[in-house]
Amino acid sequence: MSILRIDSSANTADSITRKLTDRIVAKLGDSDIVTRDLALEPLPQITHTWAVARATPESDRAPEQIEALKESDKLVAELLSADTIVIGAPIYNFGVPASLKAWIDLVARVGVTFRYTENGPEGLVKGKRVIIAMASGGVPAGSPADFVTEYLKFVLGFLGITDVTIVAADALAKDAEGTIARANNQIDGLAIAA
Repeated sequence: MSILRIDSSANTADSITRKLTDRIVAKLGDSDIVTRDLALEPLPQITHTWAVARATPESDRAPEQIEALKESDKLVAELLSADTIVIGAPIYNFGVPASLKAWIDLVARVGVTFRYTENGPEGLVKGKRVIIAMASGGVPAGSPADFVTEYLKFVLGFLGITDVTIVAADALAKDAEGTIARANNQIDGLAIAA
């Protein structure tokens, strides 16, 4: 099994989501693991050149367009080659960290990871499993104020990934010890194979 691990917490020392993604990856066992630490290795934002390049047929791209898509192509290849994607997603001001949004912007590529059909959009990234380790001070997972897990499930579904599990540490400001224990129990209950 191959795993793509994505950490997005700016807190590199005491991050709850990083501790949870550590435990999830350990629970999944021996695997080929690719790690993307978006705090330590920030991704570029999309630019005008990037946007024009992704809409230009591959055979017609100028050298600067090929260069503009290079990181995006690498991220898409990592996504497509993974069986399981483990995402550490803390809630920052009710949303995903900017670093995680940059990753989404770079992998959501029309004609590559999704396409438009006469019946609407179709995700092209199928047969993947995603486990999201979410942490918040007090926003309950799945609540009206949770714009992280619902957004991620929507975006992943748009790309064709519907097997999504949420591991929530969502009351850290109220009961950190109990919240982390509940999240660890969720991890203990994860099935090893998708």
